[in-house]
Amino acid sequence: MAKTTAGWVTRWPERISYGLSDAADNLVFQMMTTYLLFFYTDVYGLSASAVAILFVVARVADVAESFIIGVMIDRTHSKFGKSRPFFLWYAFPYVIFAVLTFITPGFSYGGKLAWAYFTYLGLGFLYTAVNLPITSILPTMSQNSRELALLGVIRQFFGSLVQIIVAVFTLPLVALFGKGNQQAGFLGTIILFGIISLILILNTFIHVRERYANPNIAHQPLRSVAAMIRKNQPWIVISISIFMYWLVTSIKNQTTIYYFKYVLGNENLVPLANSFTFTSLIGVLLIMRITETQSKKRTMMGGILTAFVGQIVIALGVYLSNMPTLFGGIFINSIGNGIIIGLVSIMIADTIRYGVSMGVQAEGILASTDDFGVNFGLGVGGLITAGLFHISGYVANQTQNSATITMIDVNYVWIPLVIYAAMYFVMRLYDEQRILDEIKE
Repeated sequence: MAKTTAGWVTRWPERISYGLSDAADNLVFQMMTTYLLFFYTDVYGLSASAVAILFVVARVADVAESFIIGVMIDRTHSKFGKSRPFFLWYAFPYVIFAVLTFITPGFSYGGKLAWAYFTYLGLGFLYTAVNLPITSILPTMSQNSRELALLGVIRQFFGSLVQIIVAVFTLPLVALFGKGNQQAGFLGTIILFGIISLILILNTFIHVRERYANPNIAHQPLRSVAAMIRKNQPWIVISISIFMYWLVTSIKNQTTIYYFKYVLGNENLVPLANSFTFTSLIGVLLIMRITETQSKKRTMMGGILTAFVGQIVIALGVYLSNMPTLFGGIFINSIGNGIIIGLVSIMIADTIRYGVSMGVQAEGILASTDDFGVNFGLGVGGLITAGLFHISGYVANQTQNSATITMIDVNYVWIPLVIYAAMYFVMRLYDEQRILDEIKE
């Protein structure tokens, strides 16, 4: 660790360990976002309507959980700091519930549904407990803006890399472990991912440090935090944008396997299609270069526009039935998505530091917007997808009717286009200059 006139600068072992925390969480998280709806309907045997209700209940719970974990962080007094001990306390339970979620006990339908509620709700809480600290700890690691940006980029690089690994290799691993039995295949895959995840989370706890804390403002009462939040306009805007990003991500990711299985008639193309999302890494790596000359706000808006253009190309590929065009759209869209998600934790860190300038250090509660946006976006996205499938008459593992095929196209193409457009106009409201005027390095 070194210190410059602009604040602490971390060394590479700590930077890599911090980045691997997001990789650890994404091994399980991407299994949930990409394949859990499919697992519940086509493998576990739940109806689309039952899963839709489960997702709604889970997301309502997550609204409370994100806030609760945020408050827990801000109320934590330990020799390890406020955020860091959560990696130690919750890593093992998180992995256990991840495995339990993909176990398929031979219960009655009601028993299977109850098991899904127990495991999925438990996993959601524990995911928040190990993921929210990744965001809340960032502004305490350094007070150097470029260092925080670098840490955020490293985090998202590893997170995006694992997203691609999960998207590309999950189904082949399911086939390898299951040998024709998808129940056994999904269980074997999540056990492998869970073991790796546990090791990486504990590695983060060992190597990452909290350095910047002002004990006079680090444990403020909730009324003071609420008063600060009302004045923190950039935090409000980025919170809405995070929700919209995960909403569109949920809808697209969950619909992908249905599109290739029922519209194109070849679910074996899913790993190939998902492999084109590797370009999100390009978007993440571009952040450091672009932000040398452009503001974070303009960089974020550029990422949204890139994702929007890519989605238009995806639409052309779908309606022209042209596979190269479709894959090209995924390629472009993923670059934009990499820029968007790579900037999220960096911009939240800025809003936390802005809160400190107002006399309140509440990194736990302010960082909770990240997990709140993730969970709420995924929940609403899952509700939209499962709900529309139910309305259209979807029946698992059968030839789908024309209404369901149309609904799959709407989910895969048109709803994402609308959300990207709305996200762009929301981000225009982000007042970055307000932060720059107050943050002193």
